[in-house]
Amino acid sequence: MNFHSVRFIALLTIIAGSTLTRSFAQDVVVPRNFDAEIEAALRSAKRAAGFEFLGTLNRICLLPASGGVNTSDNLPRYVRDPDTIPAREVWYAEPAKVYDNLYFVGGKVHTSWALTTSDGIIIIDTIFPYNSEELIIGGLEKLGLNPADIKYVIISHAHGDHIGGAQILQERYGAQVAMGAADWDLVTTYPNRYATMAPKREIVATDGMQLILGDTIVSLWETPGHTPGTLSYTFTVFDNGRPVSVAYSGGTAFNFVNNTPDPGIENFQIYIEAQQHIAQQAEAVAASVLLSNHSEFDNAVNRNKMLAGRGDGPHPYEVGAEWVQRYFQVMQGCARAAQLRLEKELFENPTL
Repeated sequence: MNFHSVRFIALLTIIAGSTLTRSFAQDVVVPRNFDAEIEAALRSAKRAAGFEFLGTLNRICLLPASGGVNTSDNLPRYVRDPDTIPAREVWYAEPAKVYDNLYFVGGKVHTSWALTTSDGIIIIDTIFPYNSEELIIGGLEKLGLNPADIKYVIISHAHGDHIGGAQILQERYGAQVAMGAADWDLVTTYPNRYATMAPKREIVATDGMQLILGDTIVSLWETPGHTPGTLSYTFTVFDNGRPVSVAYSGGTAFNFVNNTPDPGIENFQIYIEAQQHIAQQAEAVAASVLLSNHSEFDNAVNRNKMLAGRGDGPHPYEVGAEWVQRYFQVMQGCARAAQLRLEKELFENPTL
């Protein structure tokens, strides 16, 4: 499935065909009720979210949708002026051992994960350049792990809050960095924007690629929509030796040029199909854990606090296969509602 070549003509046909519904019995044309369709999509997302995924629902369904492409090539403010770096208490979180082979080395808002294997460590996302040293490197050391054992770094997408520490880990420990092709291109195109956080281009991830290190396999899946090159993953962790399947959602909010009918309608379709794709992969491995790179989506920081009092009870990260599927249903429902709003705008203003 190639998410980068959406059939735009077919999409326009769907939109045009669904705009008017003809009653052949009476030969009457019934106007399409966009508002009812939007409300139905929102209800679907809200039902799927329940109380488990309110952070995701709020970000992409209830808050104003973001959109547009950043074409500036300016130094990030926190690189240009270190005085603008947020205070440590704003972002610092304690590292935690979450599973036998999975460790949290992220912050209060932006998360990073260390997956340990028989042949070294895989780091998943790397937060900002200004706090990856303390959170990732310091976090590993605090947990009794050696940062020199980092062999791979996987970046879900090339935003500064996730690619920030990749260059440091690559240069200091020789870690190989994997990222989607379109997002590698962003790093090349905007050298100032990625100053201090631009790893040299190494592994270009493709859909279904398996990253293998020792006894561990991470499957990489193309899920464009947040950025054109966003990646999501499936892999296995162990809870006292018991295997548990994980689905990792690599990009959630709407940022991929979607605030105007052209090309927003098409790009929302890319987003929806991407979520269907990772949902299928999660179902295939019976994933019962949902992880993300923002704590507001997977509630990582609060779940980490629950680990200490777990005892013999259920693991706080294991929500079950049904809830993992519902997470991706939230994303699809919210995206469909936003797409319908653009369809309505285009129908009411056909010159747009």
